[in-house]
Amino acid sequence: MDQDSHCTAERELLEAVSRITTSSTTSPSDGEENQPKAEISCQVRKENPEKDDTQDCSATLSPNSSMTTKELQEYWRNEKRRCKQIKLLFEIPSTRIVEHHLSKYVMYKIIILQTGSFDSNKSVIERRYSDFEKLHRNLLEEFSEEMEDVTFPKKTLTGNFTEEIINERKLAFKDYLRFLYSMKYIRRSKKFIDFLTRPELQEAYGCLRGGQYTKALEILLEVIGLQERLTRGNPVAIVPTLCAIVVCHKDLENPASAFEYGEKALSRLPVHTSHRYYIPLLETMITLAYELGKDFLSLQEKLEEWKTKKDPIRVFTLKELAVREYVR
Repeated sequence: MDQDSHCTAERELLEAVSRITTSSTTSPSDGEENQPKAEISCQVRKENPEKDDTQDCSATLSPNSSMTTKELQEYWRNEKRRCKQIKLLFEIPSTRIVEHHLSKYVMYKIIILQTGSFDSNKSVIERRYSDFEKLHRNLLEEFSEEMEDVTFPKKTLTGNFTEEIINERKLAFKDYLRFLYSMKYIRRSKKFIDFLTRPELQEAYGCLRGGQYTKALEILLEVIGLQERLTRGNPVAIVPTLCAIVVCHKDLENPASAFEYGEKALSRLPVHTSHRYYIPLLETMITLAYELGKDFLSLQEKLEEWKTKKDPIRVFTLKELAVREYVR
């Protein structure tokens, strides 16, 4: 093939793959097209809630013209994977009735799935009617305009535990969560994220304070994946959870795992050296690196650099900070 033919073939491939990529990032998935309309009465604002999540990656679609055909194909495969939207789906497959002392209530099992993933990326939580009610009340305070057309399932004087009422609420709450997640400002709000993660985190930190590191670690590892997906636009938000995992692994004498999660936490703080976890985390990482025979000098340099820029102040250890999280 001569040079002109080769260049023509590259241009045609670029144009074809570009059309495929554009289609894959803008067309709704089959699951979304077939998704039933919400039974809760609501009116979604006329906006593209995912626009901000994809505009940055679309700006990078400019491959070098000197790429070979094989390199172009690999480039576009990587771009499609990078630009693919990550969305969460909510299902409420079952419930259970809980009788505790003088109270009786229904717990709704919520499965949160990531689109295009398998069971390894799902999270399972339980919430009761009063939890949903509190979330709705809190969101009304901050997002009154967005929430004005949402009809929340009302309490009934009788029949709250009948199969008919429970099934109606299962469907209503599923649609309710889908509606909330469809709006960018609500799904990124602390109130919405707390509803989905705070009870589990409170339990985990309670176990940590009680020295139950194995149980605390089990819960933290379950919730961290969901936390990451909910806070993609704010990576610093999960630093406390990552540091709590470091503390648990360290106290369980798993230094390699502690160091691994410590690196993840540090990677989220390169421009946040004033963060309350930064110095305690650095000090812990230096200890772990020395124990594991890893390079600790670069970490030590960062610590010394920070000390020269800041006035010496008393800082808590990483464990002291962790046990203070979620203290009522």
